[in-house]
Order: sequence, then structure tokens, then C-alpha cells
Amino acid sequence: MRITNKSLATVAVVGATALIAAGCSSTEDPGDEPTTGTTGGAEPTTESNGAAGGLPEELILGLVPSDEVDQLVTDGDVLAELLSAELGVSVKTFIPDSYSAVVVALQTDQADIGFLGPIAMVQAVDEAGAVPVLQSVRYGSSSYVTQYFTNDPDTFCLDEVTTEADDEGVNYSYCNGATGYDGPQGEDALALIDPSSQIAFVDESSASGYYYPATQLQAILGIDPLTDLPGAFFAGGHPQAVQAVYDGDAVVGTSFNDARSELAAELPDVGEKVVVFAYSTNIPNDGVVLSSDLSEEAQQLITDALVAIAGTEEGLAALDAVYNIEGLEPADVDALDEARQVAANFGEG
Repeated sequence: MRITNKSLATVAVVGATALIAAGCSSTEDPGDEPTTGTTGGAEPTTESNGAAGGLPEELILGLVPSDEVDQLVTDGDVLAELLSAELGVSVKTFIPDSYSAVVVALQTDQADIGFLGPIAMVQAVDEAGAVPVLQSVRYGSSSYVTQYFTNDPDTFCLDEVTTEADDEGVNYSYCNGATGYDGPQGEDALALIDPSSQIAFVDESSASGYYYPATQLQAILGIDPLTDLPGAFFAGGHPQAVQAVYDGDAVVGTSFNDARSELAAELPDVGEKVVVFAYSTNIPNDGVVLSSDLSEEAQQLITDALVAIAGTEEGLAALDAVYNIEGLEPADVDALDEARQVAANFGEG
């Protein structure tokens, strides 16, 4: 059975286009302000016919919220300023509310750099001709998993719930072997999901928040997630999916591991009240894509600049603040091809 995602994809593209029309800055018209964001610190030092290395005089950096939007604006501006200083050109941030909006911005020459999840990276390559250049490293790995979590461990925990404290003393609860960073785990518990119950997915273009878990549920439950999960909804972000389960608006949610930490400062008991009970198969980490309208030399300069930033204490702090990134390494094309196969289940049909 092939998962059909035509209606959701149409909504995403229309919404993304509307966001751009509403105010995203075009690299061809640097006088317009982006939907959200500011100019990076360093002003261009070249004449209007272009910067050194074929760089445009202004670059647009697309970021998608995985935390509070206002905080991402602040953190994104710091990253933009560091990149601006490294390259010697102005860098502005564009922060819409979905991955699809960044893909459309890349497709319509209104973004130059995109920090995207793996499925959105594939979409940017296939639909916008973008070039994948880097992938994020966390916990020493360039891959991660979907975590399934619940406020009803009595139903979904097939063994004892265990609790571990992180370095800051915050407790996080798990069961069914869903600890560490390798999947799959707890697949027997996924068979206990009632298709009519409320399930909080993240975003229609999120790998860990939708594509991978929907594919997994399709195989385990023998359903089409779009038609056979009437209570499922998109929370809009990873912390929002956790919040939905914490608040009781959903009995099961999905996110990257461990998105609960994004809410720990505000909700100290979130790690115990929201219990992780299963993992998906491994997923390539999010990464960086560049517009193919940039020259090869410009692409290399931007790639080298981001790697250089990741090699400094200040740069790592900025990357960590934006997306909890601990390092950057060359994009894993083979892993992205696997993500493309998952995404193929969500085509028009």
C-alpha cells in the first residue's frame, strides 16, 4: 500500500508560497525584509557587481523552528552574524513555520542556505535543485531516531519504566529498551496503538516527526496513516508534540530523540510524565543544503565557513543554541538516498 500525501503536500506548498509572498526577502531584491530575521553583522565590502568568490552581497539563511520561534530568531541572528563575519557579506535569517516553506524559498531564489531535516533535504534536492553539503553531528553520530512517547505507560510499556537523570539532574523515563540512540526498539508496543486515538505528529515534512513513524506504523498496523488515523494531527514542532502529550491532548506523540529536553526548563517533570516507549529505525541527521544558483566556488566558501564556525567555541555555542548541533561533517549521500525511499511512499497517488 502506498501512502498518499497529495492533499497535505498541496497545503504545505500553498502555505509556503503564501509565506514567501507575504514578505520573505529575495536575494535579487535585498532591500525587502525577510518574514522574520535581521541582517548579519558584517556589511558587504565589495561593489554592487558582487562579492569575492562569486558570493552575492546578501545571503538568506533559512531556519525552521524546533523550539520557540522568538528564541530561534535570537539564536539564528547570532549564527547569521558569525557567518556574515566569516564570509564578509550580509546574511539574513528567514524563519517560516515549516520545512516546506524553506524548500519553496530555495526553489524560488528566495533563500540561499537551508538547515533542514533529511526528508526536507531530499525534497530540496529533488524539487529545488539544491546541493546537500553538510550534516549535523550529535552525541558523536550523524544519525538519530524517532522516539514515540506517551502519557499512558500502563498501556504501552511492556516492561518496567526506568528513569535516568541527565547531567543537570532532570529525570527522563523510558521503557521497552528505548534508551540510547539506536533503533528500532519497542516495536511490539507500537502494535498497541489504537488507530482512533489522538496522535501528535510534528510536521508534514518532518522525517522523525512524521515520515519515518508513519511508514513504521503503516507496516506494523497495516494502515494508511492519512486515512486510518482519524485522531492524528500535526503539532507544528517537536517540542509542541511533546507538549501535546504532556497536556493530555494526545496519548502518543513522535519527535526526534530527546525533544523532551527542549521543555525541561519550563516543565521540570516533562521527562517523567512523558515516557518514551519505542524508537524507529535510524535516520540521517538534519543538515545544510545550498541553492544551486550559487556558483560552485560560492558553495565551497559557504561550506568552509560553516565548518570553520563549527570549529570554534563561539560557533559551536551558536549551532548548539539553534539546533543542538555538536559538529558538522560532509553530507551522507547514501543515507539521504534511503530517506528518499521513505519519502517516495508519500508521493501523489
